[in-house]
Amino acid sequence: MSQNGRKGVAIYAITRHGIDHARALLDRFSAADLYVSKKLFDREPDRVPPGALALPLPMGPLLADTFAAYDCHVFIISIGAVVRMIAPHMKNKKVDPAVVCVDDAARFAVCVLSGHVGRGNEYTHHVADALAAQAVITTASDAIGTLTVDILGRELGWVLDDPDRNVTRGCAAVVNATPVLFVQETGEPTWWPESRPLPPGVQYTTSLDDVDPDAWEILLIASDRDVRRSHPAHWENSVLYRPKSLSLGLGCDKNADPAMVERGVLAILDEHQLDVRSVRDMATIDKKREEAAFLYLAEKYQWPLRTYAAAELDVVAGVENPSETVKKYVGTRSVAEAAALLAAGASELLVPKQRYTEPDAGRSMTAAVARVAFARRK
Repeated sequence: MSQNGRKGVAIYAITRHGIDHARALLDRFSAADLYVSKKLFDREPDRVPPGALALPLPMGPLLADTFAAYDCHVFIISIGAVVRMIAPHMKNKKVDPAVVCVDDAARFAVCVLSGHVGRGNEYTHHVADALAAQAVITTASDAIGTLTVDILGRELGWVLDDPDRNVTRGCAAVVNATPVLFVQETGEPTWWPESRPLPPGVQYTTSLDDVDPDAWEILLIASDRDVRRSHPAHWENSVLYRPKSLSLGLGCDKNADPAMVERGVLAILDEHQLDVRSVRDMATIDKKREEAAFLYLAEKYQWPLRTYAAAELDVVAGVENPSETVKKYVGTRSVAEAAALLAAGASELLVPKQRYTEPDAGRSMTAAVARVAFARRK
C-alpha cells in the first residue's frame, strides 16, 4: 500500500497473449492485481494465473472503481481504446495514477499518463524490462535527458515548496536550454550525476547572495530557508525545493504538553525563517526517549527520534550554551544543542538553544537546529 492509500499496480489482460505477458509482469510486481477478461476466465480457466480477478467487458464500470485505487495501471490493450476508457476518470497530474500500455506482442511499453508526478516513466521502464520490450517515453525532459523540474530530488526526499508555482515555466526553460541557475544552499549533491555535465543552459552555484534574479529565465533553488522573506525577488523567479536538511535538538520538562511543544518547534523555526518541511529528524537525550511530546511529533511528522547517552552529548564540540546546572541533573552540559549537532553531523549550530513556554503552561521546552553536513558537489 502506497503512502496515499492506493494499491500498487493493476494489470489488465483481454487476450491469450496478454495473459502470457501478464505472468511476466506478476513476477516483477509481486503485489499486483491481475484482471483477466471474463470470457477467457470462463473458457480457459487453466490459463489464468492463480489469484486473478474476472474482468467484465466493457471495462468502463470497473475502471470507475479501480482507476483511483491504484498507483499504476498496466493495460495490455491498444492505446486508443485505453485513452477512451480512462478519459472520464482523469482529474489532474497531481492525483492521476500512472498508465502504461503494452501491445499484444509485447514489443513496446508506452507511458500514457502521469509520467513524472505519478511515476509513469519509472513504471514504464519496469514493465519494459520485465517483458524485454522497448520503453516509449515522450515527456520532453526524459526524452532529451535533461532535468525533470517537477520531480527533481524526489528520490532523495526533496519536496516542491509549491507545485503550482512556476513549475511549468521551469520545465519549459530547462527543455528549451534557456539560462537556468541551480542554487543549492543545502541538500544532497546527487540530485544530478556528478559524472555527467549539467544540461545545456543550466549553471550551478551555492549561494543566492550574489545572484541577479533577472539574469536568468528561472532559478531552481534547493533551500531550507524562507526564501520568500529573505530574498523576495529571487523567490518570485524560482522553483523552490525543500531537502531534508535540518536536525532538531529537543529538550523539555517532564510531561510537557505535546501541543505546546509542537507550537514551540514551529514558532522557533518560523522565527529563524526555516521551513518545517526540511526537518529530517529530531534528537534528544536517551532519558527522554519515551517523552510523550517527542513521540507525538515523531508520529505526526514522521521525524525519526534519535537519542544519545549523556556521555556522548557532553563531549560534543560546537555547543554554544553549556550549563553546569543541566549537567548536575542529566549528566551533560547540553541536551538540545549537542543532540542537534550529533544528529546532523555538523560542527556548528544553525540556531542555538531557544526556550519556549506559554502562560500557565507550567512546563517549557528547548530547541536547537543544525543543518545536515552534506557533501559538496565537485
